[in-house]
Amino acid sequence: MIDLHCHLLPGVDDGSKSMDISLKLANDAVRDGISYALLTPHHMNGVYLNHKKTVIQQTQEFQMELDRHKIPLKVFPGQEVRINGDLLTALDQDDILFADEGGRYLMLEFPDDDVPDYTSNMIYELMQRGIIPIIVHPERNTKIMKQPDILYELLSRGCLSQITAGSYVGTFGHKVQRFSKQLLQTGQVYIFASDAHNLPNRRYKMANAFSKLDHEFGYDYVSRLSENAKRIINGDNVLPNDFSEIKTHLFHLF
Repeated sequence: MIDLHCHLLPGVDDGSKSMDISLKLANDAVRDGISYALLTPHHMNGVYLNHKKTVIQQTQEFQMELDRHKIPLKVFPGQEVRINGDLLTALDQDDILFADEGGRYLMLEFPDDDVPDYTSNMIYELMQRGIIPIIVHPERNTKIMKQPDILYELLSRGCLSQITAGSYVGTFGHKVQRFSKQLLQTGQVYIFASDAHNLPNRRYKMANAFSKLDHEFGYDYVSRLSENAKRIINGDNVLPNDFSEIKTHLFHLF
């Protein structure tokens, strides 16, 4: 498995606080079946700044520690980039890391409880540059939960979406789990990722999520999400989703 969203780099954000913890999380990832991981520390979210050159260096150092401890995990440098007014400037200054080396797929985060008014314009500007935003954990955004058409419109414009594996198996509560299933039912999910932190219940649930997906929706869905993760990290086209809107009045019945 390929994990495109995790917080394993030590001491850089709200994820791992030390190298020992990072190595433990890496072992947890391997036990969960993950072989490749994109390291995505928070960037430009108002609390954390993790600049491109620094993340690349830290990722190389972490890989050396993984190899020294014989942990069979291959890691790549990335960022979880918060949407903000300085994002285009950061791109111009070559301070943004992507999910792929070609600079095509951007792991883009919204605030937990909002989708900023300028989002539409920002998405347009990114796509004009040939960048495809991957909206991370939209199932945990309270505004999107209340107005699911927001995500549908973003996907209709060419964005992709990444659901946290733990959301689908109930780590973040029943409402988030229910909404995650709604997004899967309507084809609005392109990849699972762990979003692993060194926090209670923020561990690896990828194998569990894929097993549940297989049981509820069939192996073709499992295969598609797994293949998309590989295609994204390689900078290739993802498999197209035939997605539909969530019927809001039906959503509120649950």
